[in-house]
Amino acid sequence: MPQGHPFRVQLAEGNLVPYRQLLLSFARLMTTRTDELNIALIGQAFMGKAHSNAWGQAGRFFDLPRKIGMHTVCGRDEAQLIPFAERWGWSASTTDWRELAANKQIELVDVGTPNDLHAEQSIAMLEAGKHVACEKPLAGTLDDARAMRDAAKAAGTQTFVWFNYRRCPAIALAHKWIREARLGRIFHVRARYLQSWGGPETPMLWRFDSARAGSGAHGDLNAHIVDLVRFLLGEEVDEIHGAISKTFVTERKQPDGSTAKSDVDDCTMFLATMAGGATASFEATRLATGHLNDNAVEINGENGSLRFSFDDMNALEVHEAPLGDNSGGWKRIVATSGDDHAYVGSYWPDGHWIGYEHGFISQAADIVRALGGEAPELLLPDFADAYETQRVLEAALVSARERCAIPMSQIT
Repeated sequence: MPQGHPFRVQLAEGNLVPYRQLLLSFARLMTTRTDELNIALIGQAFMGKAHSNAWGQAGRFFDLPRKIGMHTVCGRDEAQLIPFAERWGWSASTTDWRELAANKQIELVDVGTPNDLHAEQSIAMLEAGKHVACEKPLAGTLDDARAMRDAAKAAGTQTFVWFNYRRCPAIALAHKWIREARLGRIFHVRARYLQSWGGPETPMLWRFDSARAGSGAHGDLNAHIVDLVRFLLGEEVDEIHGAISKTFVTERKQPDGSTAKSDVDDCTMFLATMAGGATASFEATRLATGHLNDNAVEINGENGSLRFSFDDMNALEVHEAPLGDNSGGWKRIVATSGDDHAYVGSYWPDGHWIGYEHGFISQAADIVRALGGEAPELLLPDFADAYETQRVLEAALVSARERCAIPMSQIT
């Protein structure tokens, strides 16, 4: 946050500050900054639980520059919302998310709703002078994502996107090794995210409705691995060379016994090149029998390789030997040393593993650090960053539809 009076605007002849900029500055002034970071959450389902737990636990595990205030939770189901608030530690609840924008005590709004609601809710909060944390993907459509990116730039507040897998200590170690150039020149990247919960027996959910989700396994799962690859390599995708996107289950049961159209992709696969020249493959599906949450990436370089799977999330497998040197072999590093690996020193003694929920807790801690004027332990994705991932998702869908290569320069 800039130092000095937040509403000091200098006007000189021929240099008029735009009216919208004045309104945004006024909104930021009206949102009261206190030592306690008052947070509101929109959403009370799966991600509502994950985020609530994260905000409740971050200050217990980490020494943070500001105290976390779990101010208000917002959801549509009022009957379940009050017990949800009591269970997870929220001080208040509401079924009207617009009340959060008007509440001057709330500084950060966490958007954990279906993809089609991200843009409207996030933009409203930004225009009210709030910081915003939003679930991934950034939006259901590229147009919505672009509007969110532009609104964030205009607002001048901070934004964050919940790409929580960046905060696995083993991923942080891989990121460090690649930054130290220990792999040398990168040749290949293989990323997959395989799940099996989306079979024909799974009932109709918003995630199977393209009007609400935007896409299926692609936006849900490929979003994560595209972000991971961009984060690990520190470079962008240059071109999509080909893609397949397929729907296998076209109808699903609803609670009343009727059927509804399931019109999102069950799987999407695509091939790409990175800006540095490496080839990359991405695969996401919710129909991979035997795979529960298999989020994995392998990176091959001239001097070594790395591979990670969330099925073994506390470990990073490494191969340190130059290409052609057959004397080397794979070794497994368990990333649970507080002195050597990110985040784990704030949790348990060395050798004690962490789980899925800790990625959210660690990201919540980094968000509070950023809003308290401190550096996060690892780079936090903002709306501009997440928009670049959204561009890649869009390019892959266009490639699958048009059956042709799509340079990223065509997707703006």
